Amino acid sequence: MDQMPVVQLRHATKRIGSKNIVNDLSFDIPAGEVFGFLGPNGAGKTTTIRMMVGLIKISQGDILIKGQSITKNFNKAIQNVGAIVENPDLYKYLTGYQNLKHYARMVSGVTKARISEIVEIVGLKDRIHDKVKTYSLGMRQRLGIAQALLHSPSLLILDEPTNGLDPAGIHELRNYLKRLAHEEGVAVFVSSHLLSEMELMCDRVGVLQAGKLVSIQNIKDFVHKGGASRVCVTVEPAQTEQAKRLIASLNKITLPEENPGQLLIQMNKDEIPAVNRLLMDAGIQVYSIQMQEQTLEDKFLEITEDKK
Repeated sequence: MDQMPVVQLRHATKRIGSKNIVNDLSFDIPAGEVFGFLGPNGAGKTTTIRMMVGLIKISQGDILIKGQSITKNFNKAIQNVGAIVENPDLYKYLTGYQNLKHYARMVSGVTKARISEIVEIVGLKDRIHDKVKTYSLGMRQRLGIAQALLHSPSLLILDEPTNGLDPAGIHELRNYLKRLAHEEGVAVFVSSHLLSEMELMCDRVGVLQAGKLVSIQNIKDFVHKGGASRVCVTVEPAQTEQAKRLIASLNKITLPEENPGQLLIQMNKDEIPAVNRLLMDAGIQVYSIQMQEQTLEDKFLEITEDKK
């Protein structure tokens, strides 16, 4: 029998007045997965997260955490959740350690050893006894993540977790979240605008557009679905128009390209030899052929533009 998903959204809807801010969301997140939540500003990402942690009331539907309903058994459901929504709330006049110790009093089972372990994980060992008001934005973000992880939650929810982190900090956080999910079985729900990082971090992604879920897929399938890639063919600039006409005869789409002599063609990898042969047989001088794999950003923009 399949293990119960850590998170189950069942027709979750948030309505303000006559407008649906979040409209009929239904999806599951299993243990051991990093799930990315993507969408333009105003799509409803933060509103969804606020419903998941009980900060705003669900207008219709339900959200289950470890089988417990947020609307009916909030206290039991929220025990399984660690979260940072937007920015971590910290006592700036206390030290980092005092903040964690204060939070530890609110939940049972958090030992001094657990605090030390989390401090080591988020890389604050050398500054944990300094006051939070002396911390950089990135250090406060690390402390907030430490606070969210103290009670060993089954679900970790992070809204824009890389805000304020330098490249090294982002790299460390990404690797930690993947390890947390894949090795310790935690379900990690991440909302972010850094699409390149989401591509490296997530196992699956869901795309939200105007409050509706328009796509949810495995990250590799999402980016490479359909098998078509952009291929950049560089030819003799004076022969560009002739090359375009030949490619059009194969019913291939040539995308706009500003550089003289360069052609961007939408086609599959196994079609490259035929195109190359056609150009060379026609006397076109071909200098290079390079595949340009579609990125998560390309696919995201493609989907959100199509759904407008």
